[in-house]
Amino acid sequence: YKKLLDCNPTPVIALNHAVAVALSEGIEKGLRCIEPLAESLDGYYLFHAARADLLRRLNRKPEAIEAYRSAIGLATNRIEIEFLERRVRDLGSR
Repeated sequence: YKKLLDCNPTPVIALNHAVAVALSEGIEKGLRCIEPLAESLDGYYLFHAARADLLRRLNRKPEAIEAYRSAIGLATNRIEIEFLERRVRDLGSR
């Protein structure tokens, strides 16, 4: 993703790169890569879903729930919405 980002620095590719960083170099580092994308990807539900997942993994429940709710508000696919709602319920019951 780093090479792809160098060739084509779009916000969506930067998001994919940030997720790869999170999985390979640490969740906190990945989250730091995601945060600057907030303005350009605010209307993209996968930005909020990816951010929520990293926050969940860091046990930052209130922030994760808020991010999941943002993703739910933007998602249009019923299956994806149900998955995100399940994540919110899981976090609320812990």
